[in-house]
Formats: sequence, structure tokens, C-alpha cells
Amino acid sequence: MKKNVSIPFLITGILFVVCLIISNLLATKIVQVGQITTTAALLVFPIAYIINDCMVEIWGYKKARLIIWTGFLMNLLFVGFTQLAILLPAASYWEGDAAFAFVFGLGPRIVAASFCAFLAGSFLNAYIMSRMKMASKGKHFSVRAIVSTLAGEGVDSFIFFPIAFFGILGWKELIWMAVTQAILKSLYEVMILPVTVCVVNRVKKIDQSDTYDNDVSFNPFKISEL
Repeated sequence: MKKNVSIPFLITGILFVVCLIISNLLATKIVQVGQITTTAALLVFPIAYIINDCMVEIWGYKKARLIIWTGFLMNLLFVGFTQLAILLPAASYWEGDAAFAFVFGLGPRIVAASFCAFLAGSFLNAYIMSRMKMASKGKHFSVRAIVSTLAGEGVDSFIFFPIAFFGILGWKELIWMAVTQAILKSLYEVMILPVTVCVVNRVKKIDQSDTYDNDVSFNPFKISEL
């Protein structure tokens, strides 16, 4: 049976993947605002969770599952090629090899932490968003978006920091960083929620889609079900 993909869905999926790859690059810069220390990835990574919410709200959990795995695989491809580029010998006259390796040479531990946290947080976000939509009969999108994002971002942070920095930072610092990251990322969504609501409503009208995940398997590995 032929499966059609709408232009809004295609654009949304591409934007999701691009945001994930950009966040990997921006994560190499540590920024500090007052007493808060974070990475520059905070600028773009929460957008991936907002897109996740929109994806589930409009096209349902099955389509969100497809895009989450696509984002994971494209990130894996990106990391693989950057590591290969680092291994290639630099030209004798080029002085940027050390800087290039610093920006793109994410350690295996950081990469593993990022991938595990992303998958767990993204699927939890999608699951909660879908379940709450069915329970509320499609009402209260703003509340559902905030609750699902807070849960997803929380799990993301509490998986990433212990895996990435255990043995380097103490448990107190790890917990504080995880809590701070989850709160900041969730506040990001709250701030731009009016824009998110407008976009969701507009896309629903354009695409004529408002999916409810009745009788859908929430198994994150059941990618054959599209």
C-alpha cells in the first residue's frame, strides 16, 4: 500500500534532525550567565522537544517514533563522519587541526551519554504527550506540552550527566546540573508556547491531520508500524 508523506511533515522532520545535529556542535561551548553554567546547545536543543510535541499532536506517536529514530541515525552518521575527518592527516600549512578536533572530537563517553539520553527523553516525551491527548480528548495542548517536555527533559538530563561526568564531578554537582538543565529547557518551551500553539493549529488546518493514537503500540522499537 502506498504511503504518502505531506510537505509539513517532511519539513518538520528535517527541522528536528537539523536541530539535533546543531545541538551537538553547540554543546562544545560552555557558557555562563550569572551563577548558571550550561552549554550553548541550550539555544537549540529544546526546540527538538517542541517539535516532538507538535509531531505527536498532529501526526501521532507512530510518525514521531519514525522521526526520533531518523534523528538518532543521522546523528550517528554525523558523529561517524566527523571522527573520520579528524583521523585524516591535515595539510602541512593548515593550522586549524587542533581546533577542528576540539570542536568535532566529542569523546565516546559524551556521545554515548547524549544518544542514550536523547532516545529515552524523546520517547518518554512522545508517550506522555500521546497518552495525555487521548485522556483529555485533545484539549489542553499547552498543559500537555509542558508536562511531557518537563518529563522528557528531566529524564534526558538525569541520564546524560551521570553517564558523561560520573567520576569527574561529585553527585551533588551532577544532580544540580541535571535539575538546572531540565528546568531551563522547560522554561524555554513555556516562553515560546504561544508560537508553538499557533504553529500547531495552522499546520493542522493545512495538513488536515489531528491524530489520536487509539490501538497504537508504544513500543519504541516497532519501527515497521508506520
